[in-house]
Amino acid sequence: MNSGILYIVATPIGNLKDITGRALDVLRGVDCILCEDTRITAKLLNAYAIAAPTLSLHQHSSSIRFKEILNLLLSGKNLALVTDAGTPGISDPGNLLIDFLLKQHPKLKIIPIPGPSAIITALSVSGMPTDKFYFAGFPPLKNKRNKFFQELSLIETTIVLYESTHRVLKTLSDLKNNVGDERKIMVARELTKQFESIYRSTVKEISNLIEKDSVKGEFVIVLEGKKKKQFI
Repeated sequence: MNSGILYIVATPIGNLKDITGRALDVLRGVDCILCEDTRITAKLLNAYAIAAPTLSLHQHSSSIRFKEILNLLLSGKNLALVTDAGTPGISDPGNLLIDFLLKQHPKLKIIPIPGPSAIITALSVSGMPTDKFYFAGFPPLKNKRNKFFQELSLIETTIVLYESTHRVLKTLSDLKNNVGDERKIMVARELTKQFESIYRSTVKEISNLIEKDSVKGEFVIVLEGKKKKQFI
């Protein structure tokens, strides 16, 4: 029996209409959908009347779940991997699963189904250089947090990072303390959703703009890189 196929399917980051026809075809056709949170994925599946069974796969999943997925694939089942929002493998455990599967079965067929990504969406409206950029993910909560921001201050390309509603103001304060006041910054809140907001300013002023509006939601921060020294 031939092995099944694992599809890596990008899903909307907010607006449920931001899903490709190809992604819907795959989700309708697979034997099972691997979800970061089955409750969140159910909203998408219900919106498009997709009845495929789901199986949870998240950052706390054990090797037992990885082996279960491998066995499903080896038995000929076709699976789709989705995250709560955006492209699997970006700041979620999807890459750990893929690494495990390929180590166990290097010839396993894994097919990307491209689509939304909060990183690229934010960069596309930032107005900052995007020929090169550094994606920093979520800042550490405690350990190595100071080192994290000190290292960001030295990067010369555009920087992108994620942050949650509970820590966005703290992160903006840490950026101010480490990269200085005058760098350009853009903060995107709730991208593609009803209350999408995009703030553009300097590191010094950006927190004031957000506090006057709302700190609720998910945030993508795009920061200007360190200015390169000019030699004459």
